[in-house]
Amino acid sequence: MNRQAQAAVLFLVGAAVLHAGATDLYLRYVKAGLRPMLLGAGVVLIAAAVATVRYEMRGRGAPWRKGAGAAHEAGDVHETGHLREAAHAERGQERTGADADGSGDERTVTVTDGHGQAAQDGHADGHDHSHREPLVSWLLVLPLLALILVAPPALGSYSALRTGTALQKPLAYPPLGDRDPLPMSLVDYAGRAAYDHGHSLAGRHIRITGFVALDHAGTPYLVRMALNCCAADAQPVKIGLTGRIPPVLRPDGWLEVTGTYTGRRSKDPVNGGVIPFLDVSSAKPVQSPRDPYDESWNN
Repeated sequence: MNRQAQAAVLFLVGAAVLHAGATDLYLRYVKAGLRPMLLGAGVVLIAAAVATVRYEMRGRGAPWRKGAGAAHEAGDVHETGHLREAAHAERGQERTGADADGSGDERTVTVTDGHGQAAQDGHADGHDHSHREPLVSWLLVLPLLALILVAPPALGSYSALRTGTALQKPLAYPPLGDRDPLPMSLVDYAGRAAYDHGHSLAGRHIRITGFVALDHAGTPYLVRMALNCCAADAQPVKIGLTGRIPPVLRPDGWLEVTGTYTGRRSKDPVNGGVIPFLDVSSAKPVQSPRDPYDESWNN
C-alpha cells in the first residue's frame, strides 16, 4: 500500500466517522456523550490524509532532487567504466604473464565502484531489488467497508436473553412527579421495584418503554440495554410483564406499556439477578427511540 492509498483510506475512514458523528448512526456504537470526540477524530483523520497527499506531491515536485540523482547516477556509471577498463588492462597483463611462464592460471579481479558494490567484467546483477508492499496491508480496508456498507442494529432480545440482568441497587430514590400516568425509565422502575419494594410506586400508574424479549417458556420481558461506554459493554435490565399482555408479541419490537407495581419477582436464569414485574393495564407498539440504549443507570 503506497502513500496515495494510505491517504485515501485515512480520508474515507475520517469521512465515515464524521458521517456517523453528524447523524444518529453513532448511537449504535457509543453513548451520546462521545459525539464530540468522534467528530474531532474524524477531522484529525481527514487532516492527516490531506497532509500525506501534500507531502507526497511536494516530494515528487522537487526537480533539483531528480537532477541531482541523475547526475550522481551518471557519475557512478562513468567511474565504473574507468574501473572496468583498468580491470581489463590488468587482466590482459596477467594473461600475458601467465602465457609467458606457462602456468595458464587465470585470476579474477574484483573491483569496487566506490560505493561498496562490486563491478564485474561484462556482467550485471540483473536482479530487481525493489520491494513491494505486503498485500496483507490491504486488509485495513475491511473495517472501512464494514463501517460504510454495514449499519448494525442495536443489541436486542438475542443478547438480552443470553446476558444476565445488570440491575443495581440505586444510591437514592428521588421524588417522583405528579403526572398520571407517570413516565419512567425502565431502569428506574426496576431499581425501585426490586430494592425499594415499591414503596415509592404504590398506587401510581407507570408508563415504560422498552423492547420485547421472550424466554424459552414464552414469558414476556420488557428490556433496555444499559450502556456504560459503547455497545461492546452493553448489558440488559429486564422487567417481567403480567396482566393484560397483548396476545401477539414480536421479539425486538418496541412496546409502550402502562401499568402498576406488583410484588411478583423472578430470578434471571443467567446470573440469578432480580427481575421485577409490572402489572400491565394497556400496551401499544411504538417506534424505536432515537437512542436505543439507556445511560441513566450509570449517571
